[in-house]
Formats: sequence, structure tokens, C-alpha cells
Amino acid sequence: MSASVQRSGAQPAGEHEAFDSAELIEMARSTVGIEIDGLRELQKSFGEDFARVVSHIHRCTGRVIIVGIGKSGHIGSKIAATFASTGTPSFFVHAAEAAHGDLGMIGSNDIVLCISNSGESVEFKPVLQYCRRFSIFLIVMTSAPKSSLGQYADLLLLLPRSKEACPMGLAPMTSTTLMLAMGDAVAAALIRARGFQRDDFAKFHPAGKLGAQLLRLREIVELQPERVALPWVAFDAPMTEVITTITDGRRGIAGVADRDGGMIGIVTDGDLRRALTGRECFDRTAEEIMSRDPVTIGAERLAIDALNLCQDRKIGAVLIRDEEGAIVGAAHLKELLEMGLV
Repeated sequence: MSASVQRSGAQPAGEHEAFDSAELIEMARSTVGIEIDGLRELQKSFGEDFARVVSHIHRCTGRVIIVGIGKSGHIGSKIAATFASTGTPSFFVHAAEAAHGDLGMIGSNDIVLCISNSGESVEFKPVLQYCRRFSIFLIVMTSAPKSSLGQYADLLLLLPRSKEACPMGLAPMTSTTLMLAMGDAVAAALIRARGFQRDDFAKFHPAGKLGAQLLRLREIVELQPERVALPWVAFDAPMTEVITTITDGRRGIAGVADRDGGMIGIVTDGDLRRALTGRECFDRTAEEIMSRDPVTIGAERLAIDALNLCQDRKIGAVLIRDEEGAIVGAAHLKELLEMGLV
């Protein structure tokens, strides 16, 4: 290939068009400013129609089927995911696919939420006809209430007709930002209406860092007992047995039990180091070197709370107690970190 021939659309290495940085920064600020203006208009627009939409979705015994196409379709997919993760069964149907079999995904107890800024996309027509034919409740999110889509709606989520942030006024920017904000507003209102709590949220987010941070100590005790294992020694155990038990347990801690099996204290690596100061140390027992008031935490607390407690107190573990006050394990700093809590 001749050296003078360049790849189509590519500039030679080391060369670039000269841009005015100040102009680019100003364009960025202008874009965000226009979208903020649109959001302010949206914030002022909420009224009884919004409350009626939330009420209908809250009473829905089926699912919320969100329908969109193009950029509004991408927003619709995100809104459906937010609904589903916060207690409102929901999924997304692409408007162009609906007439090719996906209408069968819409049940008689469902609510359909169509999203279109203009309200005139022809791909929605089969969905509108289907909703009318089978009496399926239809909500439309649009900025054009008199559009074809808007006139079919049982209820409207009306968006303000705001200026698009695109310099050419063509690409959806402000309008899609408003759609996303409207979807979040509906989701937030439904969270409040359902009394949705952290425990409910955790059911739908068991994986990753978020799932770990919502995990309760009780769940670790029940499902991952090896993570909270606490080795035990008797109160009269000699030092050699205490050292062996802590070493084999690999947690730097052992519980000390009385004659009836109840806990009376713990021995930690720190207790051992403090005890090993003279030749007579091996004549001592677990009860003589133990800490009598170990730090504890309730099993209903979050794992992240146990981690914070370990770090605040600068200790390697906190004991987990059940509702009756019995010790059911220990939350070890190392294990908590390995779970990805931070």
C-alpha cells in the first residue's frame, strides 16, 4: 500500500484537528444547563395525573410492560429494570418486535407503558390496537398529549416540551433525560407506596458488592457457616490447647465456655501475646487469660455494620448473637473483607 494512502476516516498518527478547549468546555456546560432547565420544568409539572399513574401501577396484579423504540427504547429498558429491582414486576418490549409475536407477552392483568416523545412513531400502532382490543390499561409517557399515542392513553405521564440540548436540535438529549427522570420518579413513588425496604431490595440484588453490603449476619450464619466459625475451648483448657485451637482455627480467636457450655469470654491473638511474658505462662488456663467482655453484634445487623465495628474498634472479629443473646458465630474482619464489602 502506498504511504500516501490512508485508512478511510482515520487521521495520521500524531495529527489532530485543533480544537478550542474553552469552546468545548462551554458547549459541555451549555448542554448540561439546557438539560437542567428541562428537569426544572419537569419538577414543576407533577400533578394529579402522576399520582393516578402511581396508584394504578400500585394496584396492578400483573406486570408493567414498557414499550419503546430508538433512544426512548433504551430509556424504557432501564426504567423496566429499575421497576423490577424495586418490587414492581416489569419488563421491556421493543415496539418493532411487538407485532412479530411479542404482543403475546402482554397479559390481561398487565399495564402497558408506552414511551415516545413525539407520540407519533408508527411502530406503536399494533400495541395500541392490542391494548384497545383486549382492554389493557395503557399509560403513555410523551410531550405530545394530542398525538396519536397520547389520544389512545388511559393516563398520561406528560413531559414538558423542552429544548433539546443537541447543538443541531436533532438528537434526543433533553427529552431522554426527562424520560429517565420521570421513570425514576414513578419508581421512587412506588417504593414509598409499597413500603419497600432494604431487605426487599436485597432479595433482588444478591450478587456483587451491592448484594454483599445488603447481606445480614443472620444469612451468613445460616448459609455460609464456615465464614463465621468460632473455635471453642473449655475454661480450664491449658495454654498449649488454647494455642493449638486458635492456630488450627486460623481466625485469631477462640471462645471460652464454662462447664455448661455457655460463653464466658474469648481468647484472641492479642491475649496470647500478652500472656506469653514469662516461663510460668504455660501453667495458666484459658479462663485466666481471656477477655471477659468481647464486642458483640446482633445477627439481624448488616455484615457491613460488623466490618465497620471491627475497623472502629481495631479488632479482628466481633461475636454474633441471636435474638436470645446466644453467641452463634463470629464476624471475622478477614472474611468480611474477602466478601467484597468495600
